[in-house]
Amino acid sequence: MSGRIRVGIGGWVYEPWRGVFYPEGLRQKDELHYVGEHLTATEINATYYSTQKPATFANWAKAVPDGFSFAVKASRYCTNRKVLADAGESIGKFVHQGIVELGDRLGPILWQFMPTKIFDPQDFAAFLQLLPSSVDGVPLRHALEARHESFDDPAFIAMARDAGAAVVLADHEAYPAIHGADVGFSYLRLMRAQEEEVAGYPSADLTGWAKTTQGLAERGDVFAFFISGAKVRNPAAAMDLIARLKA
Repeated sequence: MSGRIRVGIGGWVYEPWRGVFYPEGLRQKDELHYVGEHLTATEINATYYSTQKPATFANWAKAVPDGFSFAVKASRYCTNRKVLADAGESIGKFVHQGIVELGDRLGPILWQFMPTKIFDPQDFAAFLQLLPSSVDGVPLRHALEARHESFDDPAFIAMARDAGAAVVLADHEAYPAIHGADVGFSYLRLMRAQEEEVAGYPSADLTGWAKTTQGLAERGDVFAFFISGAKVRNPAAAMDLIARLKA
């Protein structure tokens, strides 16, 4: 049985989307609801920068329809550090801030590492041991976004697989495109949107990504997010990919 493909963007508050993706005059407090009507997922960026309140997560969950998923970006205090093995306290604070209030809208947690972070097998293994499999009885899924070429290593792939964590497949001109092992779900971050392309990506590229996500869905759920690049085009790219998958 194939998994479900969810497609979205990074965050939902971005001024240049107003009048381009969001209709003129739409209230800012209604923007997340609008995302929920047109896309099937989004990444929460706010959690990367600061701790949120349980009520905030609950309100976000109420704003979107059944079947929508939030990927939660882990705090920078967990990942932007010299010794990852020392992140235990920060990880505990992050997972217990109230993310369970997202309920069945809770998707994977994204652990993003700096482009300068080099793969240290011993330290990274210790970090993976700190990632909880659940919080308050709610199962957690973890996705690892490594941006340094040293992570393009069979040892890293095996380590992530053994921890049950997905390796983020990045489409970026500078970051390595690392294909992880099958852990029951996949996570893509597509970062080459071009402003001159109305749908962000050329049509042939979007066709290719549709085929890629459909192939990955044979192994489980797929989460695909259009981020950075020409950010103003990312909602259009996400909607285009959703339309291709429906077709």
